[in-house]
Amino acid sequence: MAGEENRRIMEMQMDALKDEHGVDIDSSKDRIPKNARSANNKKLADIYDDAAEYEAELKGFESELEIVNDSSLADLVAKLNENNPQYEGNYAKEIAEVAVNGVTHLVEKKSHSQEHLALVEKMDFTTYSGELEFEIREILVKRWEFLVEIKKEHIADERAEMKLMGMKPDHLRKVHYNYHGLSQN
Repeated sequence: MAGEENRRIMEMQMDALKDEHGVDIDSSKDRIPKNARSANNKKLADIYDDAAEYEAELKGFESELEIVNDSSLADLVAKLNENNPQYEGNYAKEIAEVAVNGVTHLVEKKSHSQEHLALVEKMDFTTYSGELEFEIREILVKRWEFLVEIKKEHIADERAEMKLMGMKPDHLRKVHYNYHGLSQN
């Protein structure tokens, strides 16, 4: 009983100290190290800049791929815009071009006719249905999977280059994120 009272008094004193000094001891574990903004860390962080950019692009492409897999063609542009409101491109135009280019490739392989290509060029991709919708969705998924793989290769190349320089990529990543105050998730 007396131990419980002492523990409670100590908790109250700790809360009073936190309030008085504005220190949250629980979050001090996640603080950025004092040397995170040093000149040496800036040099190390700069080495990881390209890889970090590729990682961000990879996350974006993976998120878009998930949307392409889960959405109907009619809702696709709206969901992509909702997912990435700062995107400066035109998803509708890009998807239409990917659809036409994909079918053009199929025509060149002689697996589809010119009439099929003309139909795809004439119609709005949001109105495709049945087998045509399945075909275009497959083309879009392949495109996004290709973009994801390219970004993974870019990241692997950057990390291999860091290793050739005698650096540890994971350490450089940590320094980069700490230097810029970014979450490492």
